[in-house]
Amino acid sequence: MVVAAKIAPSMLSSDFSNLASEASRMLRCGADWLHMDVMVLVLDSTPKHFVPNLTIGAPVIESLRKHTTAYLDCHLMVTNPLDYVEPMGKAGASGFTFHVEVSRDNWQELVQNIKSKGMRPGVALKPGTPIEEVYPLIEGENPVEMVLVMTVEPGFGGQKFMPEMMEKVRVLRKKYPTLDIEVDGGLGPSTIDVAASAGANCIVAGSSVFGASEPAQVISLMRKSVDEAQQNS
Repeated sequence: MVVAAKIAPSMLSSDFSNLASEASRMLRCGADWLHMDVMVLVLDSTPKHFVPNLTIGAPVIESLRKHTTAYLDCHLMVTNPLDYVEPMGKAGASGFTFHVEVSRDNWQELVQNIKSKGMRPGVALKPGTPIEEVYPLIEGENPVEMVLVMTVEPGFGGQKFMPEMMEKVRVLRKKYPTLDIEVDGGLGPSTIDVAASAGANCIVAGSSVFGASEPAQVISLMRKSVDEAQQNS
């Protein structure tokens, strides 16, 4: 069964001073989703937060929502995602993807709350996390609807794609043929084919899109790669 390609430019690579116009530009270039990285800063090396960076939060999502009806694909790199469900829902997030590494004990409550706020739940995993850890979240009574396989270490844009992560994608696609499988990190013209052939259908791309002279061509190329891989699977 073919699953639809969804190309999601990462707004982390956009011009933050013109976020609304950047979002509109990506949609005109053919983007399906807008990927929003929500990160919380690590202070004094205390393990209270998930990544050593700080980016978009609910107030920015709320501001952007006033200017677009696009699907806002929100990836939360935070330690306590349950705390962010209500504010993100009020802000207008469309999807809420949390990390399995910080949600092993309360994921059912978390997914239920995400859905109750009208958002689509997804689960992400870092490169060092075994793919088996997400199986219960896909197969449970209240399952997630997407799995995000990180192809770089979360926290910063512009990192090099890790091709060894594609084995996780292949395993997921074989086990769950209709699942939305997203990949994030280092995706662009030189890496899209290996990701698409492994079974990824939701593609997050930052610098390769925003840094391109013709972003529409890059988005079109990635969509074509996913479509052809799906048709040939």
